[in-house]
Formats: sequence, structure tokens, C-alpha cells
Amino acid sequence: MFHRIKGLALALAAPMLLIGCAFSPGKFTSTLTILADRSFTFSYQGEVIAVDVAKDMGDAFKGMGKDGESDKKKITAALLRDATLQEDEDAPAIEDEEAAKDDAEKEAKFKAIAEALTKEAGYRSVAYRGDGVFVIDYQISGKLTHNFLWPYNLDAEVIFPFIVLELRGQDAVRVKAPAFGETDSPGEGKSSGAKAKLDGTFTLITDGELVSQNNEDGAKTEGNRRTVTWKATPLSKDAPMAMVKIAPLP
Repeated sequence: MFHRIKGLALALAAPMLLIGCAFSPGKFTSTLTILADRSFTFSYQGEVIAVDVAKDMGDAFKGMGKDGESDKKKITAALLRDATLQEDEDAPAIEDEEAAKDDAEKEAKFKAIAEALTKEAGYRSVAYRGDGVFVIDYQISGKLTHNFLWPYNLDAEVIFPFIVLELRGQDAVRVKAPAFGETDSPGEGKSSGAKAKLDGTFTLITDGELVSQNNEDGAKTEGNRRTVTWKATPLSKDAPMAMVKIAPLP
């Protein structure tokens, strides 16, 4: 009976559990250089942190509803409370064993992810430090003849982008860094758990025409280049965004 009730409760939360983990920046330094001839260089040095999205989404539901919980969450909690009364005295030991097994599997998966990333162009070093923390040195250069986003690695199951370069028309590129601040776009931004660990700077350098940017401190001019630096902290509001005009596509 206990396992049947527990299964029902887990079924209610299944959409969240399927999401699993995402990745967010920790302490980092990142620079993006976009030149008018369409050449670019992007670098990221620092921490990348694995986040339990299912847990964060569960925490986010707290406070919903008239009495601080949604009706579904109240029902789930009641089912779990009733089920707990039917557990035998060996249940705590079994749960501890299962938790230890889950942690070991998670650590093994993270080590495999680190190995997978080392095979991708641009990763100069990837080290897994344990507890979901990776230390990464990444740099890549190329031509903006197509959109660019990072990170993205299907083998490592890394699909949430920290930064997106989107070509707009024939002669412009839009820069968005959703992981470095708040965003209203679905699927972008940081989980609440990772936000407290955010500590870094993102710098855009360009000799193209800086059409717009959302840093209230504005841009600095050095020679023929303009520089915008965003500070990413737990208090950061708007995610970095900018529009740059570059040479038209041939």
C-alpha cells in the first residue's frame, strides 16, 4: 500500500523530476569580442554548477494557494504523511542507502560530463571538483555567419545556454546572456538555488556600431573599440543584452 501511494505522489511531480539537472555559472570571468568584420572570440573561465532543477521547482511551489500551498501540493503532502505512518522500522536505513546510491550515480555522471566536454572544441581544461562544481577554461573564435550559443553538448546533456549570439537581418547580431541575470523568457535564466552562487563579470568588446545595450553604466570607449561590462551577482536584475551592427553577409 505504501509503495502504491508513494508512486501516486511521485506521479504528480513527474514533470519536474524529468527535468533533472541544469547548469549555472558560479564564480567566473567571461569576455565576448565582436569585430565589425564578423569575427568573434568568446571566453569563460570559472565555475559551472550543476543544479537540481526538480528540487528548485518544488521549492518554488511553496507559498502558492490561499494557505501557502496549491491544492495539488496539499494532496501530495497528505498522501505522503499517510504513507509515512505505514513504513516499517527498516525504512530510514533503506532510504539512506538509496540516497547514497543516488549520490554516487550523480557523481559518476558529472565525471562523465567533464570527460565529454574535454572532447569539444574550445574547452582548454575541464575539472570536476565534486558536489556538482566544475571548473572550466573555455575559449573559441570564429566568424558570425550563423547563430552561436554556449554551452551546448548533447553527449554531456548540457543544453542550457549561458550566452546566445543571434544574427538579426543581414548586418546585426543580438547578444543575450540569460544565465548572468534575470530573464522573463521561458527556459532561460537561473534557478533559485544557483542564484546565490552567482559571482562574475561579463564583458562585451566591439569595434562595430553598438546600437543598444542594457547596462546602466553605459559603454566605455578605448580607441576604436567600445566596452561594456556587466557584473553578475545574486542581486543582478536584467540579463545582459546588446545589439551590434557588423559587416553585411556576403
